[in-house]
Amino acid sequence: MAGEKTERDVITIVYHYMTKPIMKKIFLLLGSLFAFFGVALGAFGAHGLKQFLPPESLVTFETAVRYQMYHAFAILIVALLADQYPRMAVAGRLFGIGILLFSGSLYVMSTTGIRSFGFITPIGGFCFLAGWWIFFFTALKIKKEN
Repeated sequence: MAGEKTERDVITIVYHYMTKPIMKKIFLLLGSLFAFFGVALGAFGAHGLKQFLPPESLVTFETAVRYQMYHAFAILIVALLADQYPRMAVAGRLFGIGILLFSGSLYVMSTTGIRSFGFITPIGGFCFLAGWWIFFFTALKIKKEN
């Protein structure tokens, strides 16, 4: 009958109102935690590691911090957009995975000298690229809608 809600409609409405605020909160928390630890690790690298690591390892460590910070801010932006544009959440997830894999592997390699983690770094880099790709095409769709 016209105007009646089906079970699927109700489930969709409940899902919409229950997941979007949670998704926004999760991305805000993740982005702020990644940024917090990026600042802390950056300070640790600048002040605590200079006497223990060779210069090339410090450069690697700084690269990890820099990419972590870039993508922490990207996750915070995703938090603001994901409610209205759910595909942005996919980009946010990829940014988070990229931080863990890319920056995480660089942290391990630079501080321990264990180079076997090197195969993980490009996987994290691919996650960053895929996240930005999805971000870009979602943004194109936003322009078409408005």
